[in-house]
Amino acid sequence: MSAQEVTTAKAGISRSLDASYPHLFDLYRDIHSHPELGFQETRTAALLAGEMRKLGFTVTEHVGGTGIVAMYRNGEGPTVMVRTELDALPMQEKTGLPYASTVQTEWNGRQTYVAHSCGHDAHMAIWVGTATALLAMKDRWHGTLMFIAQPAEEEVGGAEAMLKDGLYTRFARPDYAFALHTSPYAYGTVHVHPGAATANADDIAITFKGRGGHGSGPSKTIDPVLMAARFVVDVQSLVSREKDPQKPGVVTIGAIQAGSAGNIIPDEATVRGTIRNYDAQTRALLKAGVARVAKAEAEMAGAPPPDISIGSESALAVINDPALTARIGAVFRSAFGDKAVEDPLPITASEDFSQFVDAGVSKSLDFWIGVYPPDKVAAAQNGGAPLAANHSPYYAPVPEPTIRTGVEAMALAVLDVAETS
Repeated sequence: MSAQEVTTAKAGISRSLDASYPHLFDLYRDIHSHPELGFQETRTAALLAGEMRKLGFTVTEHVGGTGIVAMYRNGEGPTVMVRTELDALPMQEKTGLPYASTVQTEWNGRQTYVAHSCGHDAHMAIWVGTATALLAMKDRWHGTLMFIAQPAEEEVGGAEAMLKDGLYTRFARPDYAFALHTSPYAYGTVHVHPGAATANADDIAITFKGRGGHGSGPSKTIDPVLMAARFVVDVQSLVSREKDPQKPGVVTIGAIQAGSAGNIIPDEATVRGTIRNYDAQTRALLKAGVARVAKAEAEMAGAPPPDISIGSESALAVINDPALTARIGAVFRSAFGDKAVEDPLPITASEDFSQFVDAGVSKSLDFWIGVYPPDKVAAAQNGGAPLAANHSPYYAPVPEPTIRTGVEAMALAVLDVAETS
């Protein structure tokens, strides 16, 4: 689209938002207050399915478990996929918002709070708002809209489940695929990055096996807690001494589970963590190194080999098509001016939008939108109070500018490829 066409299109999207925003906010607040964990998103999926049917989409539910696919055909043209996520996180919200979640459920055998502390609730409102705006402007584009809502993005399993359930054979293989994510930038800003935009991710689960006994007689035992403790420290030598320092990569151990009392040496200790990087060589080095260090710790203690699981839940880096990124980046600059930003570096978080892309979409873009008042972001960048980021119990996007910017950006991206292809 030319700069003038972008201006005209954005004005049309804004008019749609003026009418739809009150409903989108109610939807956002409802979803925020009723979060559901991965593959449990029955209420959320039914809510979104109902929204899309009201708009005139043909909706299929229970794709890959709780996923939904909403199709809208508007003549000959490209098939454009727009993805949102359905799931929330197993954590307690502490924002103090009047619509804050108090939901609790069972997860991994224990009770946990549940909260939309990653922004998926905003993504869903934006998803519905984008569909609403595009249908209000359907004389401006041709082709097929393929709006998908995937389960279990946080568990890195929902995209694969939908693909295995025939997403691209039962419905369509998209020509273009778009996704967005909220981030702790200034609201009103839109951020893109060509190439690798998010990181590879591989989970770690290692159980060290020992011989339990009384804490007063450690010589009669083989202490798995000590093995786990040494592993947590020694595994960092992979990052500091074996990984190419010019290639990003981290190994983080986020959980250790062992024992029941201070005077009992347990039989087992389990560590869980994550490996992040951007290229295949670094990924292979770190995965092999983690296993090697774990085996060495057990051998040094005279213990049986540990049980090692690395990468049972994995996500590949999201690779934004450089040509499409440049094309849509130009649209964003026409629409948002200096609030459209090309970030020089990717983010270190991971997600499974890459699964949809790697399964056969040649042109895709995952971009980010800001959520906080610009003055607070500027203050935080200059040594002021830090702002809560995604997965913080205090993460609280400002709804209206976040949702409006997300709808404007996503609708413009779809219009650009569907209007001119």
